Parts: sequence; structure tokens; C-alpha cells
Amino acid sequence: MCGIVGISGNQPVNQQLYDALLMLQHRGQDAAGIATLDAEQIFHLHKGNGLVAEVFHQAPMAELQGSIGIGHVRYPTAGSHSAAEAQPLYVNAPYGMVLAHNGNLTNTQMLANQLLRAHRHLNSRSDSEILLNNLAEALYQQRENSSKVEAVFSAVTQVQRELRGAYACVAVVLGYGLIAFRDPHGIRPLALGQRQQLNGQVDYMVASESAAFSAVGFQFIRDVAPGEAIVVTPAGELFSRHCAEPVQHTPCLFELVYFARPDSILDGISVYQARINMGHYLGAKIARSWDPLPIDVVMPIPDTACDAALSIATRLNLPYCQGFVKNRYVGRTFIMADQPRRQQSVRRKLNAIPVLFQDRSVLLIDDSIVRGTTSQQIVAMAREAGAKQVYLASLAPQVRFPNVYGIDIPGRDALIAHGRNMEAIKQQLGVDGLIFQDLNDLLAAVRQENSSITQFEASLFTGEYITGDIDSHYLAQLSQQRVV
Repeated sequence: MCGIVGISGNQPVNQQLYDALLMLQHRGQDAAGIATLDAEQIFHLHKGNGLVAEVFHQAPMAELQGSIGIGHVRYPTAGSHSAAEAQPLYVNAPYGMVLAHNGNLTNTQMLANQLLRAHRHLNSRSDSEILLNNLAEALYQQRENSSKVEAVFSAVTQVQRELRGAYACVAVVLGYGLIAFRDPHGIRPLALGQRQQLNGQVDYMVASESAAFSAVGFQFIRDVAPGEAIVVTPAGELFSRHCAEPVQHTPCLFELVYFARPDSILDGISVYQARINMGHYLGAKIARSWDPLPIDVVMPIPDTACDAALSIATRLNLPYCQGFVKNRYVGRTFIMADQPRRQQSVRRKLNAIPVLFQDRSVLLIDDSIVRGTTSQQIVAMAREAGAKQVYLASLAPQVRFPNVYGIDIPGRDALIAHGRNMEAIKQQLGVDGLIFQDLNDLLAAVRQENSSITQFEASLFTGEYITGDIDSHYLAQLSQQRVV
């Protein structure tokens, strides 16, 4: 899971891209990068491992000249770990292109073989480099097209036919402008915004989440539709076209559970309201399952679960308090690159307030339980702070299967819910009581905000992969590549 942004305007975009990436930092804390194109048609690129504020300083920012550019924050997934593979990525043929990608391709080997036959050299195992060269090759095949806009749409149409998996992409192509497109299923999010200038000109922006727009003075217009491509020409004209055969729109359910900011709207769904709804449904299940309630107070595990926990406390007519203080200078433990770093960071990230735990039965609310190691440590912290009983509720169902579309959900053996029943999971976590959201209730909670979306990508709960190309051999290969 990464964050991408692209801006085409009439003023320097370096600071705007930086500010937008800060708003998307929650989507990736492993690496960051910005690429711009100046008036002399020269690309400027700066990227590196680390947070946005660590990668960009005064000198590199001053070199990022131009009124069009893209940015990326990276979350480590299969095949993308080194600083050299930080994005945006650049290729100089046929026209000069930079590209940033959020998601994961599932047919990379086939695509790589095709590119090698077309005499395109690949310098890494990154699926993003494969995607970049695939688009570049498709554009090269359109070199006789008299319309550059039509050439882009034809190239993206070809790319959409060949790629499998999840992808939201933004690119700048020399002479063609800003390009953005989204996979036919709409698994990964992508939104479109605009800003009206005093002279009547319009600047355009695309980003992974709508929350990024307000930080740089843009207004959210709409989501980029599944299979749609957007072109903003060097003259500032916007064109759009659906470039893929229609399929079922299936956005990622885990975006709404965990990844997205609460102030974002994804595919017409308010993330904040969806999480409030999740709390309503889970609170009702807790009331049905535990009667009488053995709980004195409801506490969220910050930050993603805070809104839903308040909803649960209201539903159960119990007090709500934030018993853990979060260190804002430690990243999200789920998206850290390896398991030892996740484990080390939990106690650096959270600290309990003993007076809120002392001699009380507490109900901890978390957005999800994946590996279980983080939850174990948080439960231990609650007991150390004086809790007499610790109960745990998850806004998501049991995570039993790997994810192949850009989320680093590990192989099944690393998942706490794999091969364990509820009693075994409870014992593993060291809790007095444990409850998970039902999948049907989770789906109802998000559909309540947009009933037109009838299906979601929920493979980590169901093991059903919507692209139809995932088998046990693929999962075994992916498991070997993961950093777990």
C-alpha cells in the first residue's frame, strides 16, 4: 500500500507535492520521492528511504523545478525494498517518463518476459518498473498516432489488457503531460481534484485519497473510475476515457478498515462514517454475545479504532477513555518492513495511563488483528498498568489469508487466525474475552455509505481473489519474497 499524487498547474508544484505527500504519509513510511518536469523539458527527481520530512530538505526541494510533477510514499511489498527502487521511477525511451504506482501486479513474470523480448532491460524485481516499461512500450507502439491524447488512451487500453492485479498509477510523459489510470476492478483508490486560478485557468491533481486535496488548496471533484484514464495535456486541458472492459467494481475493504485517513472519501464512502458504522455493528454483536457485560470501560488502540470505539461505547452505554498515549514520532507498526522492527516499536509507540486501567475490566478495540504479536504486547501493557481483566474486540473479521494486491499480509502460517479456533486465538493473545466483527456486518457498515458498490476485495478474510489468476504456487512464491 503506497500513496501517490500528481499535479499539473501553472505554478511551481514542488512544495504542493511535498505537502500532499505529508497528507499521504500514513500510506507508506519506507521511502518517498518527487519528480518534476521544468519549462526546458528536463526532469528533476529526488527520492530516498525514510519519511517525507527526512528525504526532502531545502537543497533538493529547490532543484525540483516545474509546474507539473508526481510524488510517492512507499510501503514495502514484494520486490521493493532498496532506495534505488524508491519511486517515482524514470525511463528515457521513447519520450522520457516518470511513474509512481500503488498496488501490486500478479502477472509480473509474464510481463517481464514480454518486455525482454521487446529489448527492454529491467534492473530490478519491482513490479512498478515492469509497469513503467510496459506503458512506455505501449506508447512507443502508438508513435504514428497524430493525436497524443488518443495515443495515451490507446496505450493505456493495451496496458489494461495485459496487466493483472491492483494498480493506481500516475505518470508524467515528456510532450504528453500528466497521465493517471486505475485498474479495472478499482481495487486501489484514486481521486481527482481541481483548483481554479484567478486568471480562469484550472490546475488538476490526482491523489490516492481525497484528504490530500485540501492541504494544497484543491477541491475534490470525484473518484477516478475503475479502468479509467485521465490525461492533462501540457496546455492544461483534461481528457478522460474508460480504457478497460467493464468488470465488477471491487474496492479494497481493508482500505476502509485500516489504511485510509478518516477525513477521506473513497469511492463515495466516508471513511469516518464507515468506521462509526463498524462500531455500531460490532457494539451490537458484543451486547448479544456478552450478557451481562463484564466490562467497565471501552478503550481504543489508537488511532484507527478511535472513532469506532466511541461508537461501541455509546452502543453499550459504557464510559469511553483513551488509555494509551501514542508517540506521534513512531510510524504505523503494521507497515514496518520486518517483524522485529514491528515488535520493537509497539512499546515505543504506545504508553499506558495506569490510573485508567487500575482494577478495571477493560475492552480494547482494534481495527484488525493480523499477526497477533502487536496485540499480545498491548494486552500485556494493559495488565501491567493494573487492568484486572482485558477483553479485545476487532472491527474486522479474522484475517486468515494472504493479500496479493499491495498489502503486506504475510503467508498463512504467520497469521494468528490461521489454523486456530477462537479459544486458541484468545489464549495466544492472553485475553479474557475476544470477539471479531462478522464479515456480513462489516460489509453492511460500508455499503451503508454507498449502496451502489455491491462487492469488495476482501481476500484476506475470504481467500477469494477477484482477478482469478491466483493459485497455491503463486502464493508460495509471494510468501518467499515477503519481509516477515
